[in-house]
Amino acid sequence: MKKLVGSDSHLEESIGFSRACRIGDYISVSGTAPISKGETVHIGDVYSQTKYCLELSILAVEEAGGNIQDVIRTRIMLTDISRWKEAAQAHGELFSAIKPACTFVEIKRFIDKQWLVETEVDCVVTPLKSTSTGE
Repeated sequence: MKKLVGSDSHLEESIGFSRACRIGDYISVSGTAPISKGETVHIGDVYSQTKYCLELSILAVEEAGGNIQDVIRTRIMLTDISRWKEAAQAHGELFSAIKPACTFVEIKRFIDKQWLVETEVDCVVTPLKSTSTGE
């Protein structure tokens, strides 16, 4: 089974990407930038951009049939690694109970200079446990 989840990016067709791709029980979410309706959001705010990107990623995971508990790895890419604590705060608010593998890296820049962060998320969808008592 392969399921693709789209985004509202005008670049999706020309680049040839999906917000997320699910094959079997595995979901991979593309690099997610702080964009809404083609515009950068939360300019200058690492915390808010990170939280926004991760929330978009979680929505894509859910659209692909997973949930936040299925997240096994996150990647936080920053243009200024000295601001990692701001990104970490947003990550912790969403994932402190789940504790996926997580990497913070610094990169030179993104496509848009106003983007301070991009995130990636990987999941393995676990089957729902039966709540049947067998009666």
